[in-house]
Amino acid sequence: MKKQNGTLLVPVANPETVERLLDTAIDIARGQSMRVVVLHVVEVPPQIPLSAGDSLLEDDGEEVRLLDEAVEQATDADVAVESRMRYARDVATGIVGAADVHDADALLVGWRGRPRRRNIILGSFLDRILGEAPCDVFVKRIRTPSRDVDSILVPVAGGSHCELAVELAGTIASQRDAVVHLLHVTHPDADESTQEDTSALLQNYGSSLSERDVKTESTTLQSDHVAGAITDETANHDLTVLGATRDPFLKRKLVGSVAEGVGRAAASSTILTRKARQTKTPDDSLESLKP
Repeated sequence: MKKQNGTLLVPVANPETVERLLDTAIDIARGQSMRVVVLHVVEVPPQIPLSAGDSLLEDDGEEVRLLDEAVEQATDADVAVESRMRYARDVATGIVGAADVHDADALLVGWRGRPRRRNIILGSFLDRILGEAPCDVFVKRIRTPSRDVDSILVPVAGGSHCELAVELAGTIASQRDAVVHLLHVTHPDADESTQEDTSALLQNYGSSLSERDVKTESTTLQSDHVAGAITDETANHDLTVLGATRDPFLKRKLVGSVAEGVGRAAASSTILTRKARQTKTPDDSLESLKP
């Protein structure tokens, strides 16, 4: 995630959650000096040219109103923002293409957390975004009705995705004057060397946050069920931020991974983080300024 003058892409589609999604986008943008590009993707069926995609817009302009409301919320928070309407054959193609076109440094997308289907982890379009987007990806599931964020839980286990989770938590905490709670779960039979590594890990992450004047606390729990222990702890916090379990994030062997499991079951709202991939993908979509 670029720390200065970068671009945060925020696709919006659900009027019921857009305000909460923009809350997080504003925290990130203000904390990292980024501009926000709010995006709505219109799916265009094969029999209609992409150039004629505007014919599919609702007569009452619901999509335009959604973008306008998001722009107004960001503007009121003194965040640089612009909106785009994009026409694509499917939502994932439109979002990944927009991330490429706008040279996005990060992508924030909502997740409904529906029951997982066979071979599909977060959802068909989210799986594609996580696998193809050429930037950092933040997937937010909104669970709690309150918009206050005073306590942020970050389960840590090392790795680039985890580092991104800690960085993101620190950014949000700095905007909310929140406390970041670092949590590591070890097996009850962990040896002394593992315990020392855990202490060093928590100390390193805590130090990086303290350098940003972010208040932190660290906890180590012992459990032979990592996802369950983390899920139980989420009830004590307003937001949980955790990195993808391992790289690559999406493989069949990762179905039921810690990140996905906690994301579905957490009592708090959650954000799953995936560090940027370097590969680009072909795009099949058109974009316009909002009509």
